[in-house]
Amino acid sequence: MRVQVRKWGNSLALRIPKPFADEAEVKEGTVVNLSLAEGKLVAVPVVTGKFTLKQLLRNVTKDNVHGEISFGDTTGREVW
Repeated sequence: MRVQVRKWGNSLALRIPKPFADEAEVKEGTVVNLSLAEGKLVAVPVVTGKFTLKQLLRNVTKDNVHGEISFGDTTGREVW
């Protein structure tokens, strides 16, 4: 598919056709890594991992969990 490069401020921009965006799972706000490979532009979506609570807590043990932290006496209408 041919698309035209357009000026966007001091930069250049490409519009990503919907079928390509859908297949690459790219939507508005998606962050991509842009690189050059043998003179070709390559845009790869940055995949951020989604973790379960169990995965996040798997390395917490009785030995490394911190205790309560005191922030001092109340200064306003806090209720403890």
